[in-house]
Amino acid sequence: MEQGKFKGFFYDDSDLYKMIEGASYSLMNNPNPELENKLDNIISKIVGAQLKDGYLMTYFILGDLNKRWTDMDKHEMYCCGHLIEAGIAYYNATGKRSLLDVAIKYANHIDSVFGPGKRDWVPGHPEIELALIKLYRVTNENKYLKLANWLLEERGHNKGTWDPADKDYYQDLKPVKELSKISGHAVRAMYLFTGMADLTSITSDTNYIQALDRLWNDVVYTKMYLTGGIGSSRKNEGFTEDYDLPNEEAYCETCASVGMVFWNQRMNMLRGDGKYEDILERSLYNGALAGTSLSGDHFFYVNPLASSGNHHRKPWYGTACCPSQISRLLPSIGNYIYATSNDAVWVNLYIGSETIIPIRGNNIKFIQTTDYPWNGDVQIKIETEQKTPFSVKLRVPGWCKNYSLLVNGKRVNAQNDKQYLLIKRTWKSGDIIQFSMDMPVEVVEADPRVKANIGKRALQRGPIVYCLEECDNPDFVNCRLSKQTTYTSVFNKELLGGVATISATNKDNTYHFVPYYAWDNRKPGKMKVWVDYKE
Repeated sequence: MEQGKFKGFFYDDSDLYKMIEGASYSLMNNPNPELENKLDNIISKIVGAQLKDGYLMTYFILGDLNKRWTDMDKHEMYCCGHLIEAGIAYYNATGKRSLLDVAIKYANHIDSVFGPGKRDWVPGHPEIELALIKLYRVTNENKYLKLANWLLEERGHNKGTWDPADKDYYQDLKPVKELSKISGHAVRAMYLFTGMADLTSITSDTNYIQALDRLWNDVVYTKMYLTGGIGSSRKNEGFTEDYDLPNEEAYCETCASVGMVFWNQRMNMLRGDGKYEDILERSLYNGALAGTSLSGDHFFYVNPLASSGNHHRKPWYGTACCPSQISRLLPSIGNYIYATSNDAVWVNLYIGSETIIPIRGNNIKFIQTTDYPWNGDVQIKIETEQKTPFSVKLRVPGWCKNYSLLVNGKRVNAQNDKQYLLIKRTWKSGDIIQFSMDMPVEVVEADPRVKANIGKRALQRGPIVYCLEECDNPDFVNCRLSKQTTYTSVFNKELLGGVATISATNKDNTYHFVPYYAWDNRKPGKMKVWVDYKE
């Protein structure tokens, strides 16, 4: 049989793996024999493509196999990382090991070639580190944890093969324990920090924890957009100086916003602090969700906060990381709603859902009903065969200034610890928690050090950031907000798939704002998040 020729970019294998991962999450909630059969057929081809020694990357297998493991920027370990994540997701969804076994075989190949006393290697694009820790948790094989740790520790010791001027871009500037400021390529940074947090959750390395804390403060307080997007510069798909946050020129790659979801979820698991979920939610509902059209077939790679009318989603990109990234994020949202610790259930996101959580030998069912993020009313019903003592921790979002809490219709004064309300009691079937959060329109002022937003304001309601689109506002260029502006919010089920809009009224004019994530789904036109403001 004649061997085919490789087409596309060397890292394209990863996009197939991300698609499989996303489809696997979909199968968990929506069993679909046709989809599962299609995945089985794809996986059988992947199995057939793997070499006997475990190596698997079509760019080199169909090209020059002698050049494998010669270029640290050729994404070999990156692709393996996404293969591992896909294999685990498909195994969890179906119980089938075929793709997981391929991933294990490739990971074993890498472990046989690299590590202490073997070859040095600094993956140009982090990803395998967090994947290996996932693999460790599934297999209990300590060698995967050790390999992840070793790969993280390889960075910052002049072992990368790139030009010294590019160390920053490749996240190879310093040993990871010494990091204090984010720099370089945004997506690579997010995967690196997520891997560091994953490792720390197992090893409790205080040096890693301290580095992650420094990095989080730097990102959130000096380099993050209101939308939760990060990476202001197109030049390096990443960062420049503190508070350099231009609007129309903003890069804010979709993958980086998804990375913020990953990293902040891990930070929350480490720290049990609702501030991380605030950032996760901000990035999820704004920066990441904007990456796909409402029809689900057009995508943003870049997510600016202003447009002159010439920035639009595309059906595909040559580098297809963002569409495939969204394809695995959206079906996985259920993984972010709840978390557990010793005798406690944490409600991190308010999304209509059902889940069963084992507590003290009993299976406790949680049924969450809400129209969040359009209003702040949440009801959680508990079903259990036996009365069971445990705690429920409800997150109080950072934007929420006033709320009420009822259990079975009676007011509860719960302790607020790190933005979580602690409800400790013996629960019985039929118990109902009602949590209501006031959700007024908030006028947001940027840090005065952000030069791009001096004299401007933005609007937010709940976790949703809003924008002004020209198609709703013929007087778009003259829009001004002031202290006298009044705001009203109405849910419009006919608009943009059903959204809450904001009307901002001055003496003579009313301007109409829509959620940022939904912009560019109608007539082409100008858009802006930050609007001129006068005292």
